[in-house]
Amino acid sequence: MAAKTPTVKLASGYDMPLVGFGIWKVPRDVCADQVYNAIKLGYRHIDGAWDYTNSAEAGQGVRRAIEEGIVKREDMFITSKLWNNYHAREHAFEMAKLENEAWGLGYLDLFLIHFPIALKFIPFDEIRYPCFWTDKEQTKVTPLAKVPIAETWKALEDMVQTKENPNGFVKSIGVSNFHTQLLYDLLSYAKIQPSVLQIEHHPYLTQPDLIAMAQENNIAVTGYSTFGPQSFIELGNATAKEIKPLFETDAVKSIAAKHGKSPGQVLLRWCTQRNIIVIPKSNSVERLKQNLECCSFDLSEDEIKQISSLNIGLRFNNPSTLGSARIFP
Repeated sequence: MAAKTPTVKLASGYDMPLVGFGIWKVPRDVCADQVYNAIKLGYRHIDGAWDYTNSAEAGQGVRRAIEEGIVKREDMFITSKLWNNYHAREHAFEMAKLENEAWGLGYLDLFLIHFPIALKFIPFDEIRYPCFWTDKEQTKVTPLAKVPIAETWKALEDMVQTKENPNGFVKSIGVSNFHTQLLYDLLSYAKIQPSVLQIEHHPYLTQPDLIAMAQENNIAVTGYSTFGPQSFIELGNATAKEIKPLFETDAVKSIAAKHGKSPGQVLLRWCTQRNIIVIPKSNSVERLKQNLECCSFDLSEDEIKQISSLNIGLRFNNPSTLGSARIFP
């Protein structure tokens, strides 16, 4: 098994592993096995979401590892996220409870608001996982709902398990895809501090001011899509297909060769060395091992700057590109 993964101390007081296994786009028929095998390799942090549709299968993989004595529940850190259709208080609770039941692990370690976008509620028995659409054919865009972030955040606060709320089923709460202005607003009324901000973060989209603001306010940052266009090519993203893969940039290739590491490990270390949590996935056991071992070497300050200089402000996870779904980040 790999060496113990470093952790980040959250505002909630809990420790969050710096490297996790992300299950976005992991097919349901292999998700349980992939999660189980990741845990066997040493992963202790699994990043999921209601919208990924595979939480039940991921939970099966975790429970198998627990039943076989590989880990205990308290060794694992499970993240999930509230989807856009469920921002109203009563819907947030209903979805969160269903998600917690799907994982089947008793509680969630971290629960995030997935997007600062409230969409019209669609009953669970009509469409279980609506994404941004109101029809199963995904041709009709869901209208926005008038639900303020404050209402949604208060619902998440009331899910947190505390001495005063022993029936809570969430340990820490946070947000995803938020920007500085929304964070400042959230901090003005939050009774429970957001523990984590999850954002798209790679050398083509570095967002240094947003990261600095979060970290200065004791909000840990998780970066997704660390490899940039790689995750979006299979989704038919035209920009991702056209842009040069980060693995092939001169800066990343030369730094990887110097350290005797893979380009993927260099990109992950570019994040983790700055205390940014990463959640890569891979179907390859060898790459899974490499990803987990990304904290075993250090980059120089100059190397970090070289990689950061690739920034062109290019965002791939952009709801406004979803056909006629004109929702702007």
